[in-house]
Amino acid sequence: MIVVSIIGLLAAMAIPNFVKARDSARTKTCIANLKQLDSAKQQWAFETKQPATATPVSTDLLGVSKYLKTVPLCPIDTAKTFATSYSLGNVSTTPTCQKDTLNHAL
Repeated sequence: MIVVSIIGLLAAMAIPNFVKARDSARTKTCIANLKQLDSAKQQWAFETKQPATATPVSTDLLGVSKYLKTVPLCPIDTAKTFATSYSLGNVSTTPTCQKDTLNHAL
C-alpha cells in the first residue's frame, strides 16, 4: 500500500512537468516554422526583385522546387492546413501564427 501511494505521489509531481514540456516543445516548433517562412519569404523577394510591400502567396514559397519543400503547420492546429496555421503578410513584416494566443510569435 505504501509503494502504491509513493508511485501515486511521484506521478502527481511528474505529469504537470510532462505537460509543460510538451507545450514548450510545441511553441518552439511553431517559432522555428515562422523563422523558416520568414527566411523563405525574404529569399523569394530577393531572387524575384520584389519590393518590401509585395505579399507572396503560399504557392510562391511552397513546393518541391520552391523555397520550402513541405508545408509547415502549427503543431496545435487541429485543422492541419497552412491557411489556418500561418499568415505570411508582406515582405517587410514577419509571418504570424493564427494560434498567437499561445505566444507563437517571432
